[in-house]
Formats: sequence, C-alpha cells, structure tokens
Amino acid sequence: MVRSRYIRLVLCCFVTLFANYQSQSQSKFDSFLKPNDSLNTSRRNAVVITEASLATLTLIGLDQLWYADFERSKFKTINDSDEWFQMDKLGHVFSSYQIGRVGANALNWAGVNKNNQLIYGATLGFGFLTAVELFDGHSQEWGFSWSDMAANAAGTGLYIGQELLWDEQRITLKYSFHQTQFANQRPDKLGDGFLEEVLKDYNGQTYWLSANVNSFFKGSKLPKWINVAFGYGAEGMLTGKTETVDNLFITQNRRRQFYLSLDVDLSRIETKSRVLRTIFDVLNVIKVPAPTISFDRENGTKLHYIYF
Repeated sequence: MVRSRYIRLVLCCFVTLFANYQSQSQSKFDSFLKPNDSLNTSRRNAVVITEASLATLTLIGLDQLWYADFERSKFKTINDSDEWFQMDKLGHVFSSYQIGRVGANALNWAGVNKNNQLIYGATLGFGFLTAVELFDGHSQEWGFSWSDMAANAAGTGLYIGQELLWDEQRITLKYSFHQTQFANQRPDKLGDGFLEEVLKDYNGQTYWLSANVNSFFKGSKLPKWINVAFGYGAEGMLTGKTETVDNLFITQNRRRQFYLSLDVDLSRIETKSRVLRTIFDVLNVIKVPAPTISFDRENGTKLHYIYF
C-alpha cells in the first residue's frame, strides 16, 4: 500500500512537472511564432536567407531532376492559352497567390512594414514562377508561355490588390481534389498514383474563390469563419486540346464545370494559440468539403451532399 501510494505520488509529480514543462515550451513556441511589432533584423535576415536558399535549391533540383530528362533548345515562346480548359492557368494563379501570401506573412512575422511586405514578400510567387518559366523557354518539350506569366501576375495581383483595398484577404484562393477515371487511361500525362494525380490530373482539380461573408456584410450574425465559395473545374480531358494521340483517344467528352458551396476560413477561427493559428493558416489553402451545387452542360444542375 505504501509502495503504491509512493508510486502514485511520483507519477503525480512527474505529470505535473511534464505539464509545466510542456506549458512553458508551448508558451515559448507561441512567443516565437508571434509577429514582431517592429523590425527584427535577425528574423528578417533569417527569412531572406531561408527563402533564397529554398528557391535556389528548388530551381537546381528542377533543372537536374526534371528538365535534364528533356532535350534543351534555344529560347522559344508558345501559346498554350487554349489548353486543358485553362485549368493549368488557374494552377499558376493559385501557386503565385499562395507563395506570395507565405512571403508576405513571413516578413510580417519579422516586423517588416506593410509596404515592404507587399513589394518583397507578396511578389515571391511571381518571381519564383518566372524563373521556372524561363526554364520552360529553354526546353524542347515546352516553351515560355505569356499566358502563364499573365496567370502568375493575376495571382500576385489578387493578393496585393486586396491588401491595398481592404487591408485583409476577404477572398482567398483554395484548392480541392478527387481522383477520377481519366488518370488510369493516360498515367504518363495525368499521373500514376494519388500524389502524382493531385498535381497532374486536371479532371479532379477544382479551384475556388472563397469569400468571407462577414467581411462583406458587417454585423452579420453568421460565424466569422463562414465563407461562400465559387469553384471552377473541368472533366473529360485526356489531352490538352481535342486532338488525338496515336489514335488512342478518338472522343473526349470535355466540359467545364462550375460550383457553388460553403467553406470555412480557418484563419478566422479565434484561438489564443499561435501554434494552432499557424496550423490553420497552412491548412487554409484547402477547400473544406461541404454540400455543393454543380453545373455543367451534360449533367445540368446537381446537388452534392459532400464535394471534394
């Protein structure tokens, strides 16, 4: 009995000490994640060095692991604005917006003023994707695409424009994905396996403009995190256009799709934890599955109880 009480006492002390340590660690981590009110030179330098290093390593990796497998060419341009029902262009808009958002938030964490956040942070996506586009321009397989550049500029403009107009992101760009039957028919182009399909299978991708209700209708009784989302996707695509490949794809029931749904702006969920706030901010690029109304020329209007 004495031994048992002693063990319980030790365990109680251990749990108390662990909880106290965890609380202190959590507090320190929360403090680390809290943005500076004024310029913190050490943080700013860390952000700049980290971003430059990651961008450089990524571009070197692309050059050696991706572009090296394709024949190089003199710099050339292409016009691919009419391919894949512009789903690839929306991918550029989304990527530029999200990378720019991360760049601006990182500088905000370092206490950099708002103007410099927009000039040097929000343009990060446009700068990085321009470098990738230059790689495309020297590849025989692809080419420098002005429509891609316009899409990159649109994504950056969407972020900067809202900050200048409203000082917040009332409309966020989001992404969702579901697997389709089309990737199995052409895995070399649309992806072989889930992870590749997420990036390559345009048939399963949907891009969303998710608008926060309370930001536009002040005083609304709805929760601050409720959004209305407008989505765009396409289906029936085995090639970029309607052409055939080695006579394998004779017919393609290609069609655009439009969506109306509810969404959650995770960044507006109130919490005192900086850790949770950071997690919510990272996950906020994904459209939350919800009841959705879709429309396309083949199926007309259709209700989905849950749409991914």
